[in-house]
Amino acid sequence: MKKLLLFCFCLLPLFASAQLIACRDSIQDGYNFWLYVPEDYNDTVADKPVVLFLHGRSLCGKNLANLLRYGPIDALRRGRNIDAFVIAPQTDVVSWKADKVMEVYEWLKERYAVDTCRLYVLGMSLGGYGTINFTATYPDQVAAAMALCGGASINDICGLTEVPLWIIHGTADKDVPLFYSQRVVNTMIQCGDTSRLIFTKLPKEGHSHLARAFYLESTYDWLFEHNLKDSLRPVNRDYTISSTIMSKAYNDLTGTHSFTVIDSLPSKPDPPKYQYHVIKKGDTLSKIAVEHGTTVSIICKLNNMKKTDVLRIGRKIRVK
Repeated sequence: MKKLLLFCFCLLPLFASAQLIACRDSIQDGYNFWLYVPEDYNDTVADKPVVLFLHGRSLCGKNLANLLRYGPIDALRRGRNIDAFVIAPQTDVVSWKADKVMEVYEWLKERYAVDTCRLYVLGMSLGGYGTINFTATYPDQVAAAMALCGGASINDICGLTEVPLWIIHGTADKDVPLFYSQRVVNTMIQCGDTSRLIFTKLPKEGHSHLARAFYLESTYDWLFEHNLKDSLRPVNRDYTISSTIMSKAYNDLTGTHSFTVIDSLPSKPDPPKYQYHVIKKGDTLSKIAVEHGTTVSIICKLNNMKKTDVLRIGRKIRVK
C-alpha cells in the first residue's frame, strides 16, 4: 500500500513547501529517481529550472538511499539552497543510457510546470560519462552541463560543441585518468568549435575530492547563468573552481534545509560491494592488479601493506 501511495504522490504537482520524493516504478522499465520540488513552486508558472544529477559507479544499485551519500540531494540536506527541480535517477548497471535519462526528464515535464529552456546536467565519474553522453545526444535540450572526472562512451559527441560545457578533472586521478577527459576535448577540437568549452585541470588532485563541487554555490550559479534562449549560447567564464574553493564550501556547509521526505522503503544504504583475491603460488602484486583491473598502489592502500611485503599463499586481500 505504501508503494502505491508513493506513486500517487509522484503524480501530483501541488506542494505547499519543498518536497523530496522517492519515485519508484514511475516509468515502465525506466530508472527510479529522487525528485526534489523546490519551495514556492507554482504549477501555473513555469519559472523553475531543472538540475539533472547523474551519479558515479559507487552509487549504482536498486536502493535510492545510496544517492543520499553525495551530490546535489545531499547538498540540499546540508543546507545548500538550489532553487530548482532536482532529479537524480539511479542506474543499477555500470552505464548510463541517454534515452532512459531523457525518459525521466520527459516524465517531469509532463507533470510539473518547469522552465524547459533551463535544463542543467552534471555528474561525476560514471556520471561524468553519462553527462557527456546525454549532452552530446540532446544538445538542443541542455542549457549547460558540468562533467567531473569522466569521459565519453559514445562515438558521436560533436553535439557537445553546441552547449556551454565545463569539464573538470584532477591531474592525479588514478580511478579515471585525466586522459579520458582530454580525449573528449580533443574530439571536440576535431569537431571544429570549442568556444563554449571550459576545461579545468586541478593540479595533483585525485578522484573523490571532486565530489565537493556539488556543494559549491558557484557550481549552480554558473549553470543558471545559461539559457537555451541565449543568442549564440555563449559560455560564462566569470567563475573559478579550485580544490581550495571546493574544500571550503564543503566544510562550511553545516546547516540544514527544511523539506518533507516522502519515501516508501527503508533508507538503509546497500553495503559496499568489495572484491577480494586469494593469493596463490606464483602471484605478484602486479599480476593481481592486472587480473582485477586495478593498480598495485590501490591494492596496497586497501590492505595497509607495502609493495615489498611477502605475499603469503592463501591470504585473502581486497582488490576493489
